[in-house]
Amino acid sequence: MRTGEIKRDTKETKIQIFLDLDGSGKHDIYTGIGFFDHMLTALCVHAGFDMNVKVEGDLYVDGHHTVEDTGIALGQAFRAAIGDMKGIARYGSFYIPMDEALGFCSLDISNRPYLVYDCSYTNQSTGQFDNFLTEEFMRAFAFNAGITLHLKCLYGANDHHKIEALFKALAHALKAAVKQEGNEVLSTKGVL
Repeated sequence: MRTGEIKRDTKETKIQIFLDLDGSGKHDIYTGIGFFDHMLTALCVHAGFDMNVKVEGDLYVDGHHTVEDTGIALGQAFRAAIGDMKGIARYGSFYIPMDEALGFCSLDISNRPYLVYDCSYTNQSTGQFDNFLTEEFMRAFAFNAGITLHLKCLYGANDHHKIEALFKALAHALKAAVKQEGNEVLSTKGVL
């Protein structure tokens, strides 16, 4: 069973995450930021992961610590769940149209974390979620999961649609990359 469970307590946040890569999209998510909950729900439903996320953050400051720390903890849970990476497809790429917006994700579960992020926004926030925190979440997730992650919104006008397209593209790319296809590590080195 490919699962990861993380408890992360700091002076700014208290986070509990359970992740099952072989689930069916069941979720129980609460971060205190409604739009962020919506994006994490889309991530687990579209990836087919089961995910429980409980976050208490210093939202009286702003959403930065909550969003970034959730990315850190989710990345750590993912890394625990993926284990030795034997047999996984490793790579995943996906386009998601969301009305007028088009999001793209390409990734490599490589143990070489990197983020390329290309998306601009019209407004500062969507609901109580600061739009620039999308990049902060993706960076924290990628670096703690050991993923090379490229995300791009090719076009769009509605910030909600752009961000949702990116989260759903990430979900489908992860779904493809974690698929079991054999028993060996997909690398000429023999390890990742």
